[in-house]
Amino acid sequence: MGYKRHLKTARSFYFLTLLLLVFIKGITADEEQHGNDGPELKSYHDPDSEEEDVRLASEIVAGASVTSGQEVSPPEEEKQTPRDTLEGEEKEDLPEQPPPVEEKPKEVPVVNGGTAHGEPCIFPFLFQGKEYSDCTTDGRGDGRLWCATTYDYDQDKKWGFCETEEQAQQRLQAEEAEEQYQTVLRMLNATTRKTQKKELYEKLMKVAEKGHQKAMEKVAYAMLFGDYINQNITKAKEMFEKLAMEGSPKAQMALGFLYAAGLGVNSSQAKALVYYTFGALGGNLLAHMILGYRYWGGVGVPQSCESALTHYRLVANQVASDVSLTGGSAVQRIRLLDEVENPGSTSGMLEEDLIQYYQFLAEKGDVQAQVGLGQLHLHGGRGVEQNHQRAYDYFTQAANAGNTHAMAFLGKMYSEGSEFIPQNNETALQYFKKASDLGNPVGQSGLGMAYLYGRGVPVNYELALKYFQKAAEQGWVDGQLQLGTMYYNGIGVKRDYKQALKFFNLASQAGHILAFYNLAQMHATGTGVMRSCHTAVELFKNVCERGRWSERLMTAYGSFKEGETDAALVQYLLLAEQGYEVAQSNVAFVLDQTEGAKIFSENETYPRALLHWTRAAAQGYTVARIKLGDYHFYGYGTDVDYETAVIHYRLASEQQHSAQAMFNLGYMHEKGLGIKQDIHLAKRFYDMAAEASPDAQVPVFLALCKLGLIYTLQYLQDLNLKELISQVDLDQLLGPEWDLYLMTVIALLLGTVIAYRQRQHQIIVPPRPPAPAPAPPPRPPQEQSVAQAEPQAQEETEAQGPAQEEEEEEQQQQQ
Repeated sequence: MGYKRHLKTARSFYFLTLLLLVFIKGITADEEQHGNDGPELKSYHDPDSEEEDVRLASEIVAGASVTSGQEVSPPEEEKQTPRDTLEGEEKEDLPEQPPPVEEKPKEVPVVNGGTAHGEPCIFPFLFQGKEYSDCTTDGRGDGRLWCATTYDYDQDKKWGFCETEEQAQQRLQAEEAEEQYQTVLRMLNATTRKTQKKELYEKLMKVAEKGHQKAMEKVAYAMLFGDYINQNITKAKEMFEKLAMEGSPKAQMALGFLYAAGLGVNSSQAKALVYYTFGALGGNLLAHMILGYRYWGGVGVPQSCESALTHYRLVANQVASDVSLTGGSAVQRIRLLDEVENPGSTSGMLEEDLIQYYQFLAEKGDVQAQVGLGQLHLHGGRGVEQNHQRAYDYFTQAANAGNTHAMAFLGKMYSEGSEFIPQNNETALQYFKKASDLGNPVGQSGLGMAYLYGRGVPVNYELALKYFQKAAEQGWVDGQLQLGTMYYNGIGVKRDYKQALKFFNLASQAGHILAFYNLAQMHATGTGVMRSCHTAVELFKNVCERGRWSERLMTAYGSFKEGETDAALVQYLLLAEQGYEVAQSNVAFVLDQTEGAKIFSENETYPRALLHWTRAAAQGYTVARIKLGDYHFYGYGTDVDYETAVIHYRLASEQQHSAQAMFNLGYMHEKGLGIKQDIHLAKRFYDMAAEASPDAQVPVFLALCKLGLIYTLQYLQDLNLKELISQVDLDQLLGPEWDLYLMTVIALLLGTVIAYRQRQHQIIVPPRPPAPAPAPPPRPPQEQSVAQAEPQAQEETEAQGPAQEEEEEEQQQQQ
């Protein structure tokens, strides 16, 4: 019995195992079948891959790149990922995204009123010969939604309302608010006048009062930053809390920022992290960027390069996808510290007078001025707003004068298209050909793009490669970028990652955003190079910081120049949270000022400034590192700590070769503050400071003079003159009559001086003979006769002179 029981158990186990194997095999086959339905998931750089994230990246690289060597789709057909709904692979440290919600079958509403109260709608239904698959307002003047409860309404006349009267009223109000919001938004985008924008924001506030979510978001941010509305952080916080309860990712990110910066609330990094995470899960790019920086720098979270890479890559994908053929707008980064110390020298801003001067030259026909102004208006920056219409006008004038650069840039503008200039491949091709035939690298690169994508010409990879090579040989960045793309993807050439890396590096030296993006992808995946998460994160961070939100840097700078310190500070604080080193140093600078900001109390300013100097120094800013040393030296925002100050000064001296840091180290060695006193090391650091910077030579000279005096006094003190004098015996050195010898020498010297002075008084200096008069210049013949007459008259006068003098003397004697 036991044997049979065991045999039965074994058979059951075998049967279950067999079923399990069949089940697993079926699942595997099913997965393979699904896998065969689409391409195999591969790395971004595989040109045959069509995965969503991979395809997005490939399209970006190709600002000119292509996803397949066989087929190239024009950019207008590329699929754009919504800004707030980005998806991407998740790493272990990133909170898991919720699984996609399966689409539920549409609920069929039960009608209210009408001729079929309580009955369900039937979809589709027929009304006036047209089928409807949803509730409609057709046929009604009050705008209420209704449906039929049978297929043929025209015959059966069975119908009812899909909503109650209250719901209908709410829906109509929401539609009205949306229409008003879109109208105001269009007007805001169309104007640049500050007064008009203030009026439009007042209208936007009225739309927000109706509960419109996007209007509330825009108004809340305007209140937070003081944009065209009086700054009110408390009111902005209330609006963000209400929006966050409704699930707004923008509001969740904003609340995270408020808790991180301690604006209107008690600072809490834990709450900030929670809100940032929710915002990122909702697809907010700023939240992803902030989390990327926090994981990269270990701010409030454990440092994790892989998590930072995940967040930064998501943002970089979107930023790179927004890059156009013309390159987009320029990012202007201005340090307030440099601006205050050297006004206008480092900001790169063009003064209004200089712009007007260039405009005057352009109007007079100066081709170089026309091209320069065209480029300024095309990309924006340096105090000039982006204006494609004006750029087009300047380029047209220069192109008519025969300038090849202007022709090529006109080709770019027509190839890209804008709201002012319609996209036209044929016109773009004509300008590119004209410029290319004259050897212009911009035109050659544009022709290469046309042949690569088939814009106005058939696709021809060989010609595209040829024109890109010509442009790259002249150092044009677009040609270098496209050559790297073709070598990377193996388009028209054999795939060669080393060549791709070479050309991407060349393009990155010119600051091309797509070159940074491509290099980041290569380092992130280890394609053609050793995989380096750190390098990839730094490159992706560079790309992310060129996103559209970088325009806030100039807005904050404008607020600071207008004296709106609090508004500028809040804007810089948000940018600092995103990881902008310039913003971090600017926040610290504003807090460091004596007047400071009013939104923080006086006892908070120095600790907050110290925090942001620390973050800026961690990103390699030399002045921030020196400031950290100063804060610990003087005890600003922390206790006085000379040893920590020495550490920061030494880092700035060794890593950035800062003359200021070397000078400070010399001073601390001189005084023995935080380190052992050593005059020789002090002199060494002073000398190094003078060699590192010409500006340090005068302070170093004064410090060395002081140091020499101190050294002399110290030497004399160590020498002990009293003991030295007491030990000297003059009788033994000079003899017993040394005093008589000394008196005799002094008397001789005195006599010599007296005799010398008497001799000087007896010397008579003979008078100097009068200098001969210079010969008169030759005179013309007509004047010679007059000149001959003049000497004769003069001789007569001289002859009469003595006789007259004698007569005068006789008269005086008679009197």
